[in-house]
Amino acid sequence: MSYSHDLILVWGLLGLVSILLGHLSRRIGAPLLLVFLVIGMLAGEDGPGGIQFESFNTSYLVGSIALAIILFEGGLKTDRQAVRLAALPATALATVGILITAALTGIAAHLLTGTPIVFGLLIGAVMAPTDAAAVASLLRGLPFHVPTRLHAVLEIESGLNDPMSVFLVLLLCEQAVHPGSHTVGGVATLFLKEMGGGALLGLGGGFGMVMLLKRVRLEASLVPILGLFAILLLFAISQVLGTSGFLAVFIAGVMVGQSRYPSDIELGHFIEGLAWLAQIVLFLMLGLLATPHALTPLIVPSLAIAAVLILVARPLATFACLTPLGFSWRESGFISWVGLRGGVPIFLTVIPMLEGVKNANLLFGAAFVLVIISLIVQGWTVGPAARILGIGRESDGAAGV
Repeated sequence: MSYSHDLILVWGLLGLVSILLGHLSRRIGAPLLLVFLVIGMLAGEDGPGGIQFESFNTSYLVGSIALAIILFEGGLKTDRQAVRLAALPATALATVGILITAALTGIAAHLLTGTPIVFGLLIGAVMAPTDAAAVASLLRGLPFHVPTRLHAVLEIESGLNDPMSVFLVLLLCEQAVHPGSHTVGGVATLFLKEMGGGALLGLGGGFGMVMLLKRVRLEASLVPILGLFAILLLFAISQVLGTSGFLAVFIAGVMVGQSRYPSDIELGHFIEGLAWLAQIVLFLMLGLLATPHALTPLIVPSLAIAAVLILVARPLATFACLTPLGFSWRESGFISWVGLRGGVPIFLTVIPMLEGVKNANLLFGAAFVLVIISLIVQGWTVGPAARILGIGRESDGAAGV
């Protein structure tokens, strides 16, 4: 009983401190999610909190639920105009762009660190996706107005690119543990099953959720609970069937967000608050998993990999995907720079840990350092980058990130 009480006390305190310090961080321009990560690290075994937390199974479970909620909320807040403006470029970035970014970053990691090529590509795969929570938090707090098309591309891309990275990570994990286990045809079939199946289940699940919300008459207070269980059920069914649950819940969120039904405002507010809770829990948990003394030797190689990721791989992938679609070099440059990494890359490294990939703990540490570098370097410099590129106009009353 006392252990349970202590656990509730710790998580209540961590959550309250995270929110209060997160509010303060906006005034000094610190990336909000970085604050949650740091608080988690301070509460961990190397910090004054001294909490020992090493359960990667729990991390995968909690992380999966948190990301499902975060991605559904991202889809829910995507309006019809954004879908029309950004569906094609965002999809290109979330598929071809992820592949280019992962390949270039992975090859660089292999050459810079001398690790096996499969391990290097794993680093590239986990670092390739932009983070929906980090990007949304950044865009909400910018002190200037981002053009609608660019805003839409960034938000939709960050919601769509996680499934592609999950697919690559799973594929590379199997290759690392069982070399030569996949043929080209097998990879293509697996891709179609993951992405095509996830898309179809997302469309079907989204349609079913809309019908349920329209036709089932419940008290307004119960509608958000119904929505939450529907999200979790759709995610779980998709994963059990071997398709992408992350893609399914994002597409379902877009469909629900385009519809009108009783208590839609209540559901929207509930899911938004729940998404914030999911972000806080996810980043605090990932911070608890990290041990700073083990990260120190990884700082220099991670800085080199981060330079390739931020300055070479992401820009080349962005320009390759967006230039043929009529985006200017200024627009592509801005989209490239706002591609923040966040909790998703760190979460993805849990998969190699669970799959038994050799030296997966180094992958976790490298990803953790790379995410912190991305949040600091890109999160703190979006304003100057926008001014240099001539993107956006000042908006009154906006708060810093």
